[in-house]
Amino acid sequence: MKRVAQTLAVLATLAALGAAAVVGFGLYNVSARQGHLSGVGWALHTTFIQSVRLRAPEPSKIPQDLVDTDRIALGGLHFQSACAFCHAVPGQPRSATAMAMEPRPPHIKDAVASWEPQHLHWIVYEGVKMSGMPHWPAKAREDEVWSVVAYLEAVKAETSPTLPEATCAACHGTGGRSDNTHVPRLDILTPEQIAQALFHYRNGSRGSGYMQMIASQMSDRQIATLAQEFGTARLAAHPVDDNTTPGWLLANRGTDDVPSCTSCHHPKADAIAPAIAGQSQEYLKSQLYLWREGTRGGGKRAKLMRKAAQDLTDAQIAILADWYAAQRPPTPDP
Repeated sequence: MKRVAQTLAVLATLAALGAAAVVGFGLYNVSARQGHLSGVGWALHTTFIQSVRLRAPEPSKIPQDLVDTDRIALGGLHFQSACAFCHAVPGQPRSATAMAMEPRPPHIKDAVASWEPQHLHWIVYEGVKMSGMPHWPAKAREDEVWSVVAYLEAVKAETSPTLPEATCAACHGTGGRSDNTHVPRLDILTPEQIAQALFHYRNGSRGSGYMQMIASQMSDRQIATLAQEFGTARLAAHPVDDNTTPGWLLANRGTDDVPSCTSCHHPKADAIAPAIAGQSQEYLKSQLYLWREGTRGGGKRAKLMRKAAQDLTDAQIAILADWYAAQRPPTPDP
């Protein structure tokens, strides 16, 4: 028994020395042109498959609205700007550069074929080591990834839309008046508010895999120009639905520590916070969830907003979002 132990110890030592030599002297060729040794690629890919299946979210976490056209459009536009370089889009080939990568990124149709939505979510959110596949830029925004998954599911079903050029207007609409319920209208924000949000996205204090991707490539001058293009310098004051509906009561409820929603987001030309009357219900709900979870950042009043939202129930968030979405949005002050 002692001899067996000694033999195993010697073999282990030799294996460790061999591994150290491979690493220390560069004996393993890491050239992408050469690829992996026989069997190594299989082992890595099998490990990847099993790792995804082990760690992916439960199917119960899949949103029910993956077929929503707004979700699909938003996810598709992000895919086009951030992912298509490697995986291409349906009907188009991969670039020569992508084809020269090791491992070679699969074409989008092949990449989604064998995965369920929860697996695709994990891959997009977490990324894959040693493959060139990055993780989602915003750690606290797993919610955004589902829109990309919605687009990938449409690709799998061969119902994905033809994607327009990925511009600001493609998501936020001409002049900032978007019909997509998952993004904010910009035409009811001031240039200063838009610029501030872009600066926060660029420095990472406000998380969004979509917007951090865009803002990280923008200069101060470009941000200022874009803010002027989409924002409205002066918004006219207008009356609000003044009654005793549940939404009105919630929006006007405040405490000694936290002012009411309307005290900051009131529909006046000199409002101290962004206009939210007329924003879409889906967008308002998503932002309130982020504030409640403490993962939304950016702005001097972030701490106050997190405190204001921390005790809201899902039902109350839905009531507030419905009420504000139904209000008449502010208009430019002539």
